[in-house]
Amino acid sequence: MQSNVQKQFLLDTRYLRMAKIWAENSYCERKKVGAILVNGKMIISDGYNGTPSGFENKCEDENNVTKTYVLHAEANAITKVAKSNNSSEGATLYVTASPCIECAKLIIQAGIKRVVYSEDYRIADGLDLLIKANIEITHISL
Repeated sequence: MQSNVQKQFLLDTRYLRMAKIWAENSYCERKKVGAILVNGKMIISDGYNGTPSGFENKCEDENNVTKTYVLHAEANAITKVAKSNNSSEGATLYVTASPCIECAKLIIQAGIKRVVYSEDYRIADGLDLLIKANIEITHISL
């Protein structure tokens, strides 16, 4: 018989793999990031990094630098749920890269209580802020 910890780990790994697959939708060339937002074992939103609606699907400029207006996967998932009838209060965010500081602020304000990620973002200040806000963080390498 599986313990609750083992069951949660299996669920976390599955949702994280789904986020990784969802990242394949990104048009970004330098890094593709995906996010799945789950509340009560139900996927309530998803997102991947890319340009805002109505913009060209090109994330990098001619020097291969990410354009300043590219949205991160977490921001896309959170803004998408905001336009729906679902609530992110108490939800878990599964994301392929750890959140940056800007996304961490959105996560806190959205009432998300848990973040599961697979790769470290180059700057750890987003994770530091989430810890300060008492948001549970789980790192699972895929």
